[in-house]
Amino acid sequence: MLRSGRCLYRLVPKAGGVSFVSRKKAPVTCLHALRCMSSQGSSAGEQQDWSKAIVAGAVAVGVAGLIYYKKSNGDKESTPQRKEVVEKPPPPPPMVVGLPSKVPYLIIGAGTAGFAAYRSIRSMDPKAQVMLIGEEPHLPYMRPPLSKEMWYTDNRTLCQNLRFKQWNGKERSVFFEKEAYFCKPSELMEKETGGVSVVTGIKVVKLDVRDQKVYLNNGQELAYDKVLIATGGKPKNLPLVKEAGPEVARRCTLFKTVEDFKSLDAVTQASKSLAIIGGGFMGSELACALGKRGAETGMKIYQMFPEKGNMGKVLPEYLSKWSTEKVKKEGVEVIPETSLTGCRFDRSKRKIVLTINGSKEVLVDHIVVAVGLQPNVELSENAGLEVSKEHGGYLVNAELEARSNVWVAGDAACFYDIKLGRRRVEHHDHAVVSGRLAGENMTGASKPYWHQSMFWSDLGPEIGYEAIGIVDSSLPTVGVYAQADKSDTPKAVSEKTGDDLRSETPQDSVGSTEKPGEVAVGSKDNYGKGVIFYLHDKKVVGLVLWNVFNKMGVARKVLREGKEFDDLTEVAKLFNLYGDPEKEPEEELEESEEKVPM
Repeated sequence: MLRSGRCLYRLVPKAGGVSFVSRKKAPVTCLHALRCMSSQGSSAGEQQDWSKAIVAGAVAVGVAGLIYYKKSNGDKESTPQRKEVVEKPPPPPPMVVGLPSKVPYLIIGAGTAGFAAYRSIRSMDPKAQVMLIGEEPHLPYMRPPLSKEMWYTDNRTLCQNLRFKQWNGKERSVFFEKEAYFCKPSELMEKETGGVSVVTGIKVVKLDVRDQKVYLNNGQELAYDKVLIATGGKPKNLPLVKEAGPEVARRCTLFKTVEDFKSLDAVTQASKSLAIIGGGFMGSELACALGKRGAETGMKIYQMFPEKGNMGKVLPEYLSKWSTEKVKKEGVEVIPETSLTGCRFDRSKRKIVLTINGSKEVLVDHIVVAVGLQPNVELSENAGLEVSKEHGGYLVNAELEARSNVWVAGDAACFYDIKLGRRRVEHHDHAVVSGRLAGENMTGASKPYWHQSMFWSDLGPEIGYEAIGIVDSSLPTVGVYAQADKSDTPKAVSEKTGDDLRSETPQDSVGSTEKPGEVAVGSKDNYGKGVIFYLHDKKVVGLVLWNVFNKMGVARKVLREGKEFDDLTEVAKLFNLYGDPEKEPEEELEESEEKVPM
């Protein structure tokens, strides 16, 4: 037998030569086979015949082996093979120097809710020693300007230093406090008068509620007396985008953090085209902002979403479509009623190819996915905390407590609203108020969360709205509108109040029914300012104040009434739509609206 390459051949003597029959693969060497065959011949003639056969067989086997080798390995030799790159896990973060073994108050998360909580703790307990642990490499900062004012600040050096100009032109930082306000971790427990320390760039990976201890991703441990979970959430991605490969991933932004702003700011300086996927608050704010950037740099901006108009899940259809026309005037090509059916990277054109509605293709340099937020609830796995299957987030009681000595605030909290049922809210005002209340309760206040949180959105300095309660476009709505003037804009209210963060801040009528359940009263097709009432069982469950500002106290009072109103046009007069100061409701003075603690 002879072995060539990977095959074993059997030599069959015949008249005038031999034939070769392949048998099977086996680890037998040709030399061993030759020795065996040469030792089997007895006479000189037979040995001579066998010698000829062996030589012929060896030549044939060699040729066959060469052909087999070329066939099996030729492609590998001619085509360079891409080596698989095995990504090594990142090294753990460095140890926190001087980390105490235990702190009285621990806040997991260094965002808005965490900021409001430590301010509240310190106001209730002036000698409190509070530690915040945040995954981001920054001190607590405000997120709203990242999708609003930061893009309208012409001074790039200002933005790079994380400062911006408000609509009123005044300059400020995104950070709530200066670095000097906080003490080092090693100094916290030595401060007899109390203090606040922030550990940045570190993640809490495990919470042990029984032993009251947390474990950090750098291997350190920290015990606590009372803990607040204020981990917020992370932006959602679309499966088609997520599975499109590394080239698309490198050209995709899930917008939320300071680092996301810096990255997208750099991208928009060089890109020729960009698509925003999503038509909600974040997507629409960024569309207007990047439309302005595109007008300056020549960048083409697309915005696509499945609804019929911008913010279509919140605003009634007629107002949503009207808003879309405003976004288009900012230079944005809005593509509504769009379903993303494909996403890939074209290497020859160096572009992302988005397939919409199964056929149309849009080619862009970069994409921004703005389709909502996923609450961070990873700690529930080992802490034994219950998570809402319907709303997401940690289930908490009326005092925002999830377990003994464990509170939750902000985006990650699923709380019970005494008027509207169990909810989870993802807005700035809720983060401020829930964080503040949780902080008070950590000091022993035991107060229930009865606050009706509000939110606001600005489509640039000229159009803005504030909302409260359940604002869902699927509900019946009644909108009452009036002619707006220059004082009815986000810019004007900022100039008046000195603050852009509107969290808890202080005509001939033509009726038209755009679709069943939607009624608009006011100057037809001119929705300059107004109030939209959202109804359930004929009762007001939500309100949107469209270019109407500093009236959230009135809105809360209307919502708190929880009753059926005979004439909502009369209720709308409480908001001073027609500019008559003598008709200001006395009840508005009873509702004390506090500024966000800065």
